Amino acid sequence: MIIQNSDNNLILTELEDFNLYQIFECGQCFRWDRSEDGSYIGVAYGRALKIKQNSDSSVTLFDTTEEDFTSIWYNYFDFGVSYSDIKSKLSCDEVLKKAICFGDGIRILNQELWETVVSFIISASNNIPRIKKIISELCRLFGDKIEYMDNVFYTFPSYEKVSTLSLEDLAPIKAGFRDKYILAAAEAFSNGLCMDIFSELDYETSKKELMKINGIGNKVADCILLFGLAKRNSFPVDVWVKRIMEYCYFDTEQSNDEIRRFAEERFSDLGGYAQQYLFFYARENKIGL
Repeated sequence: MIIQNSDNNLILTELEDFNLYQIFECGQCFRWDRSEDGSYIGVAYGRALKIKQNSDSSVTLFDTTEEDFTSIWYNYFDFGVSYSDIKSKLSCDEVLKKAICFGDGIRILNQELWETVVSFIISASNNIPRIKKIISELCRLFGDKIEYMDNVFYTFPSYEKVSTLSLEDLAPIKAGFRDKYILAAAEAFSNGLCMDIFSELDYETSKKELMKINGIGNKVADCILLFGLAKRNSFPVDVWVKRIMEYCYFDTEQSNDEIRRFAEERFSDLGGYAQQYLFFYARENKIGL
C-alpha cells in the first residue's frame, strides 16, 4: 500500500483485499452510509470520514490527515493483517472458497468496544435499517457534534454519558425493550468493564464476562468479541449464517450451539473471517430461502 497526499485528501494505491461495499455491507457496522457516487461517510473513534473506492481500485480518504490515518484508520480497516494468507488457508474448504471469491475484499473492522457493545445489543431481533436509525438517533441526541466537510455528524455517546440517562431519556431513540439493556451495559462499563479486562482473557472467559451483562446473549457476545475485541475465532450465528451452514454442511436443521461447535472444529482461530465471508455470501445470494 502506498499513501499519497492530494489537496488535503489521502489516496491509497496498491491495495489488496479491499472492497468498500463488501466491508460496509457485511453486517459488522452500522454508522456508514453509502452515497449515490459509491462513497461512504461515517464516524469512528470520534472522527468523521468520507471514503471512496475509485475506478482504478485506489481509495480516497477525503479531508483527513496522515496522522489520523496512522492513529485511527490504519488499524480500523485492519491494514496490518494479510488477508491473502487468511483466504489461502480458508480456501481449502470448498464452500468457503466460493464465499471468498464472492466477497474477496471483506476486511474485519476494529471497532470501539463500547460502541460495539451497544450496537449489537440494539441489533438483537432487529433489521439493519432500523438498527442504523436507532444508533443515529442515540448519537444525535447524546453524542458530541462534529463538523466535517460542511456537514454535522455526532460521536457515539460515552458510557459515562449514557449511564446518567433514564429509560425516559432513551425513549425518543425508539429502541424498545433494548433500552434497559443499553443502560445495563453503561452501568457495567461505569463499574470498570473495559478493554483492559479482556486483553489477557481467552475467548471463552471473555464471552462469560460479557454475558453477565443483562441483554447480552450468545450471538451478541460473539459479535462483540469479533468486532470489538479482535477475538477472531469468534463465530456469531445469526439467521443468515445458520441458513448457509445448514444448506452447505448439514442435511438437517442444527442448533446454533451445534453450528458454533462445528465452526470451531473446522475453522479454528480463523472462524471470525469465515463467518464474515459466509454471511455476506448468504445474504447477498439469499441462500437458504
